Amino acid sequence: MSGHDHHDHGHGGHCHGEHDHSNDITPAIQSLLYSQIDFDSINTLNEATQGSGASIVQKTWAERLNDTPELESDADEQLLMYIPFTGQVKVHSLLLYTAPTSSAPKTVKLFKNRDDLDFSTASELSPTQIIEVPQPQAGADVFELPLNRAHWNTTTSITPFFEDNWSDGEEDVTKVGYIGFKGQFMALNREPVSFLYEAAANPSDHVAIPGVKDAGGRIMPGQ
Repeated sequence: MSGHDHHDHGHGGHCHGEHDHSNDITPAIQSLLYSQIDFDSINTLNEATQGSGASIVQKTWAERLNDTPELESDADEQLLMYIPFTGQVKVHSLLLYTAPTSSAPKTVKLFKNRDDLDFSTASELSPTQIIEVPQPQAGADVFELPLNRAHWNTTTSITPFFEDNWSDGEEDVTKVGYIGFKGQFMALNREPVSFLYEAAANPSDHVAIPGVKDAGGRIMPGQ
């Protein structure tokens, strides 16, 4: 195998033949945003089984093709999920797996940093990005759906709105097996932010007030 097919995953690490992922989309562990997802705060509207939305997001990469758990819609074909992160992320792509049936989602509208959406507002508002999901074929792996990176900087949550499925209105149940994200995590406590707060507060400490002694004991003249 060619070592040039891979990014170096470590310093001086060796890449063995049985781990050759040059022909698939296996993400480098540092590019998966899995550990930055706030699983306990995921909320899914119109899920047939409570908690199944969070369960498919909690699947690890190794579990992505497992039949269960699976998210199914309830009253109609639409699903609305709120997926928050533990900090700020840059999202590069959406990873999606569905079984090859007409219940697979077709149109996904993605909203950035909105924790207040319901089906009515999600239908009316302009999404951050619309993705047309390819129809899955038998034996297919996860779809990696690229996002417009300029729109997904400083992301703290993603709300996917699964609007329809591949049945063209004949199937009321939409099914999703796995959801993941690739991107970069950005720590919130960056030094420049702290420095700016301190710099903004400092000038008020040095304002000369008439009639009050300054640090050298001198009386400041009045106006």
